[in-house]
Amino acid sequence: MPEQTALPWYPSGGLLAGVDEAGRGPLAGPVVAAAVILDDLQPIVGLNDSKKLSARRREALFDEIRAKALCFCVAQASVEEIDRLNILQATMLAMQRAVQGLRLRPHLVQIDGNRLPHLDVPAEAIVQGDALVPAISAASILAKVTRDRWCEAFALSYPNYGFAAHKGYGTAAHLEALSRYGATEQHRRSFAPVARVLAAQAQAL
Repeated sequence: MPEQTALPWYPSGGLLAGVDEAGRGPLAGPVVAAAVILDDLQPIVGLNDSKKLSARRREALFDEIRAKALCFCVAQASVEEIDRLNILQATMLAMQRAVQGLRLRPHLVQIDGNRLPHLDVPAEAIVQGDALVPAISAASILAKVTRDRWCEAFALSYPNYGFAAHKGYGTAAHLEALSRYGATEQHRRSFAPVARVLAAQAQAL
């Protein structure tokens, strides 16, 4: 994958899309990516890395971004794709889908991190871009809120696992529930903590 690149030929005034993801680290659920092209004529105050914002602030900005952005797209890669491809490649796939789903074609795509998905438009990776580039901040908020809502909805079907609280991350409570109740269809079997639990349960049978 290309590392961070400089693109001096990027046309000023062109459409810039910011891209970020949520859900690479959790043990369950899809990885979600968002792409956002902001409208310079409708600035949004308070954009930042979604992890640095309160849940309430993220929710408010989520609605404002959707209302004011020139366009946006939220996409995902499923648990099956994560297990089949690996989490990095599944994340790249979700980002690719998000960019391809934009109503407008950007002149440049800026992506948080140091990896780039395969795209048919110029792109650059920016480390800590979610705190530096407003469009990436907006994408991080859309991705984070979308995935958090997925976890809260999934918790209604599997209340014993605590998804509304831990959002799929490998907390002590989640690992205990995984050991006690087994893996759901949304657990990532390629992730070591899930694989260990499944192996232990298979050995016990």
